Amino acid sequence: MKKLTLQMLAQRAGVGVATVDRVLNERGGVAPETARKVLQAAREVGLKRILPEEYRYPWQIEVILSAGDSFFFKQLARDFSQIADGLGYRRITLHRTFIQESQPDKLVQHILECSKNRDGLMVFAQDQPAIHHALAFCKARGVPVITLVTDLPGAQRLCHIGINQPQAGRTAGLMMGKMLNRPGEVIMVSGRFDYRAHRQRIEGFRDVMRQRFPLIRLREVLAGQDERKVITELLKQNLATSANLVGLYNTGAGNTEVSQALKHHGLLGKCIYITHELYALTRSLLEKDAVALTLDQNARQHAQLATDILLRYLENGEAPGLYADGKVDFRLITSENTC
Repeated sequence: MKKLTLQMLAQRAGVGVATVDRVLNERGGVAPETARKVLQAAREVGLKRILPEEYRYPWQIEVILSAGDSFFFKQLARDFSQIADGLGYRRITLHRTFIQESQPDKLVQHILECSKNRDGLMVFAQDQPAIHHALAFCKARGVPVITLVTDLPGAQRLCHIGINQPQAGRTAGLMMGKMLNRPGEVIMVSGRFDYRAHRQRIEGFRDVMRQRFPLIRLREVLAGQDERKVITELLKQNLATSANLVGLYNTGAGNTEVSQALKHHGLLGKCIYITHELYALTRSLLEKDAVALTLDQNARQHAQLATDILLRYLENGEAPGLYADGKVDFRLITSENTC
């Protein structure tokens, strides 16, 4: 195709030559209305080549995740990117934003802004009235929102993607009780209490331990809040006053600090230590028999389910079940199945 023809076509469509080239060669990055003008002009001048199918602007999807140093969210972000890349730029444009968990106001403002220029959102958020208001605003504008990992009951969301958090906590409690071979004390370290997932894990764990293993004494929950310095200080105080520690359950971040504290007190590998997520550190601790068990949330399945459900809704109007369609199966990992 000669350059002159490109110029003529550009003039007829009222766009630049580079825009014509992008549309005809399907390079993306062109607004749908502009692309339609170019294709219409090409048909009118009888351009002798196979024209692309009617241009469809890719879905603009926003994923909002925690900006903390949690392995899970870093892996989840990578999985979302890989899945979007596999779908291709014509199908979806993925926008990722990371917001500190200590900045809920910033999160609210970002959700409201996204409701103006995104086709759909996938959000990890706290269960707060302002967040509920922001999601209701999205629904009013026709923008579907999927919640990730920790649910927001009663919020205007399309569905929730995640594991059954109470079940995960109860499973951790059951495994802890079965593994213990003597009475003693168990410490519970919790992540942020303003996230429902951590509260549910603790509640499930505590319920099973009290119902089925009455000889085990549960100490008060240590509210680590996923703050490493806080976790270190709380463990320093509590390990020094525990006469017979036989187990420790950690629902969130801080496995480095937990393992260091247990090692300092000669308890690493001697008490039953159960935590969450499989990554380099927990894999190493499992292989050394320092961690007895980790419950992995399966980040890849979160990303795949969320993307599939949102696209089916946007493209076909297929409404998912609030929980059933987004349920993720967690995995129990020991030293025998880390690979």
